[in-house]
Amino acid sequence: MLYTPRSFQESDLSTLHAFMRQHSFATVISQGAELNVTHLPLMLAPDRGDKGTLIGHLARANPHWKDFDGERPVLCVFHGPHSYISPTWYKARPSVPTWNYAVVHARGKPRLIESRAELSKLIDLTIATYEPTLGAPGNEAYPPEEARAQLLEHIVGFELPIDELQGKFKLGQNRSAEDQVGIMEALTVQGGESLALLELMRERSRAKP
Repeated sequence: MLYTPRSFQESDLSTLHAFMRQHSFATVISQGAELNVTHLPLMLAPDRGDKGTLIGHLARANPHWKDFDGERPVLCVFHGPHSYISPTWYKARPSVPTWNYAVVHARGKPRLIESRAELSKLIDLTIATYEPTLGAPGNEAYPPEEARAQLLEHIVGFELPIDELQGKFKLGQNRSAEDQVGIMEALTVQGGESLALLELMRERSRAKP
């Protein structure tokens, strides 16, 4: 289980689902004959099951799919924004450095998508999710049916009904309002990738810089 102090826990289903959609490139981990790890984009069907269902595919040449037998559990980690937090940003001193971040863990027992028709629909869903214009009629970048059929032979689809869903949003909630303001002000100056973390902190903090 993910170690999550109470102040960092996030259990609201709609919040977790929104996070998973926004940060859909996940780390998929399972234990078969050995520990297997694959990095994949996963799509969420929120209304399938109590906690939703994840859908994805991977290369047939990747033996990881052999763990997806509907019996062995798989962990999918969705990584959000993160940043080093300097103790010099706090009003309260002395303090120690830390790292702020947000992640969601989804667990379930995936099963393979076997039929060619279902696998083809999965690819259509992937394109519609990430690049809708690719599937538009006449787009020369989109493979014709014959080539598409050959490509489908080289991938394996799966769906994972979510059994457990856990969110950890470590955003300085355990610090005073003054310290949280100090963090947000420093992240603003730092810019770059830190701005995504700053936005998430602003959404969830009562403290305003």
